[in-house]
Parts: sequence; C-alpha cells; structure tokens
Amino acid sequence: QVQLVESGGGSVQAGGSLTLSCAPTGYIVNSRGVGWFRQAIGKEREGVASIDRIGGGTYYSDSAKGRFTISQDNDKNTVFLQMNSLEPEDTAMYFCAAGGSWRTWAMFPNEFHYWGQGTQVTVSS
Repeated sequence: QVQLVESGGGSVQAGGSLTLSCAPTGYIVNSRGVGWFRQAIGKEREGVASIDRIGGGTYYSDSAKGRFTISQDNDKNTVFLQMNSLEPEDTAMYFCAAGGSWRTWAMFPNEFHYWGQGTQVTVSS
C-alpha cells in the first residue's frame, strides 16, 4: 500500500526554522492536492498549507501566512513545508496528506485520502 513519508521535524527555539518534506512510497492516484495538517495535544487537527500539484496554486491558514511556504520539487513528487519564525504555538504533530481535491480557500481533512504517520515539531520559548 502506498504511504506518505514525512521527515524534517524536530525541536527548535522560537524564531527558528524547519523544513518538512513529504514523499510517497509509490504512485498515488487522484492526488491533485497535497497538504500539511497539524494537531497539537488537546486540539483538533487543522489545515496549515496545501498545494495544487497540477496548477501550483497554494493555500495557507491565517496562522501560516507570511511564515510558512509550501512547494514541490520539479518532478511534483516531493512536497516541502518551509517554516520560518516558528512560535511555541506551532508545536504539534505535522501530517502530510494527499487527495483528489484542492481548494484555494480551505482544507477539509475528509477530502484527503492518503496520510502520513506524522512528524513532531516542538518549538521552545
């Protein structure tokens, strides 16, 4: 079964940067949208950023705008999330997900059919 594999998580101090990577272990059908969700302890999962693998369009949550950048490599196989100016509030498990839909204005978890296991990001003050 094809899986998404995340990497790049870790622990940083506030103001630091991390780059997360997401790559599938094989070919994923119907995966126009690829996004990053995060879930902090005791909180609901929230969409952070997503990219249209075909058109290149991007979506960012309000908390991510201006600090995070989502991109893909030339082969459109690996998706990256560059996170700058990290804050303690960014501490969470970050999940990569892929699905057939992509929207400019929101991310809905039920539209993403493939999920990674997650990578932990911890930001200390």
